[in-house]
Amino acid sequence: MDIMKSYYKFLILLTFLFGGSTLLSAEQMNPKKITLTSHAKEQLAGKQILYIEREQYAPDHHNTATIFQKGEINENSFCPGGAMRIYDINTGNTTTLIELENGVIRDPELSFDGKKIIFSMRKNKDDYYHIYEINIDGSELKQLTFAEGVSDIDPLYLPDGGIVFSSTRQPKYCMCNRHIMCNLYRMEADGANITQIGISTLFEGHSTLLNDGRILYDRWEYVDRNFGDAQGLWTVNPDGTKHSIYYGNNTQSPGGVIDARQIPGTDQVICIFGSCHDRPWGALAIIDRKKGVDGIEPVIQIWPENSRNLIGKGNLDSFKWIDYFFEDPFPVNENFFLASRTIWTKTHKQAPIDSKSGIYLIGRDSTQELLIEGSRSLFDPMIIQARPKPHTIPTNRNYTDKKGTFYVQNVYHGTHMNGVEPGTVKYLRVIESPEKKTWTKDAWYGQGEQAPAVNWHSFEIKRILGEGSANFEVPSGTYVYFQLLDKNKKMIQSMRSGTMVMPGETNGCIGCHEDRLSTPSSMGAKPLALKKSPVKLNGWMGKAAKSFSFMEQIQPILDKNCVRCHDFDLKNREKLVLAKDKNPFFNAAYVNLYVKKKVTLIGGGPAQIQKPYSWGSHASKLTKIIDENHHNIKLSVKEKETFYTWMDLNGVYYPVYESA
Repeated sequence: MDIMKSYYKFLILLTFLFGGSTLLSAEQMNPKKITLTSHAKEQLAGKQILYIEREQYAPDHHNTATIFQKGEINENSFCPGGAMRIYDINTGNTTTLIELENGVIRDPELSFDGKKIIFSMRKNKDDYYHIYEINIDGSELKQLTFAEGVSDIDPLYLPDGGIVFSSTRQPKYCMCNRHIMCNLYRMEADGANITQIGISTLFEGHSTLLNDGRILYDRWEYVDRNFGDAQGLWTVNPDGTKHSIYYGNNTQSPGGVIDARQIPGTDQVICIFGSCHDRPWGALAIIDRKKGVDGIEPVIQIWPENSRNLIGKGNLDSFKWIDYFFEDPFPVNENFFLASRTIWTKTHKQAPIDSKSGIYLIGRDSTQELLIEGSRSLFDPMIIQARPKPHTIPTNRNYTDKKGTFYVQNVYHGTHMNGVEPGTVKYLRVIESPEKKTWTKDAWYGQGEQAPAVNWHSFEIKRILGEGSANFEVPSGTYVYFQLLDKNKKMIQSMRSGTMVMPGETNGCIGCHEDRLSTPSSMGAKPLALKKSPVKLNGWMGKAAKSFSFMEQIQPILDKNCVRCHDFDLKNREKLVLAKDKNPFFNAAYVNLYVKKKVTLIGGGPAQIQKPYSWGSHASKLTKIIDENHHNIKLSVKEKETFYTWMDLNGVYYPVYESA
């Protein structure tokens, strides 16, 4: 009883501090009584479960649009009310650590000794999410981040004593809509020295630790990719170096692979297979990466089992229609897991939008047992106990350099370079994909939604940083991708994902789209590029790096050489019009080149890696017209290269996101 009184005093203090807390009676504090089977008691004997009670997030974009930040397009979807509680398996009693009437508590993580909880909290609709820490007994609540106008979520303790979290501190919005995005940051245990460690253009979040000390996180990003199937699992060192694909980057379904945790005693991870336009829930899956980094082969178990048929065969939203939904998996041991799960199944009349989730025990032996049910849905279950610290990875970056270095050992070694003869590749182009920092209420509906309109199909603007060697410097903290070019500077193969280097970092790969599961062979003679100092990028065509613009780079060539024959003609509506006249979104020449199918571009392309020469300048009819000196019009080498570059940049139009 003394313990209970101290908790009540603590809740009264929170009511004073936050003005939105409510004090619950002992009856209200306890969840619905559930009689556990002997099976569950055996697995969880003597355990206490930490969990969050709140309303389910409003349907939106899986786990990337659950902040509903003030000033965001979906801010009115914020649904207040929630609590952080502890459930005792032996007694069935519940202790409430924090209860908010007007706010939300989310994303708890336990310290390695099991004595502290780090979490994110928003006191009310006018507040922003900040990182807090509290002792497991409810004492010493501390706020660690304080920035106004940004949201800090998904905190995680690191083996070196630091904390990683996701934040909107570098404001950016998804290119296919208007939602604010997060990147990865780290800080000291007291909130000092906040440093960005992820730079991708969209979302990085829900971090956990692998046994080797790397951070496992889910990333939503795309370069020349469809918006809905470009979220998979990635890894990164705690200092921000060595971002690398883990699973699902080139799998078209599920639309998101999220919330992964490594299973103790194994190299496997348990995670959620979700949909793009949905809540952050889906099927529960176990991945064995030794069997592959994409598709169905690495998925060794999945719940519901029939959702296996959707892997790699469905679309970005196929996992919206499964029998029941999971969130927040947490391994108890090698064979049993806690998870939030919808209490209904599709055999019930209750619609998913009105669903309620409880805490379940899930077993590889087909166990699915409801452990805890509250008045609201329950999330983020985890066993309160000490656990071993993973390995601490030494820092491999500094905080003074403005650049890092990339190298490619042999561009011809890779999974998708068939048919490219050695000696064909003459240049490596480095392209920046800048973030989108603004949005508009109105939109352009091409392939997906753009707000504002940027291109006909693809979603990004492009900036060429340089062309040259396979060993080169890149500005640190810059989101880039690479293309291989032939002697005429036509694109042979292109990355359709991004990468980055931290200050002072050196990063490299074996080849173009290297096999992530292969064992590197002996390097042999040192490549020529690595015998020299890294090349400094010199922009494009002798000019400093600049975003590509159709109206600035392409239209003047059309005006000079083509419009006299390809202007508007009332008598010939089928004519290819290459005039510069603008409609509310683009201009006539740009639209006609697309509509008349003179270019073969990937647009917001499929998740799968494409074959070399399959799109861009090598595959487009426009290239043949240019190269054959159509109607005796002989373009200069520079003019031809400008056209090739435009097609290889996926037919971009605007050089900025602040477009018409």
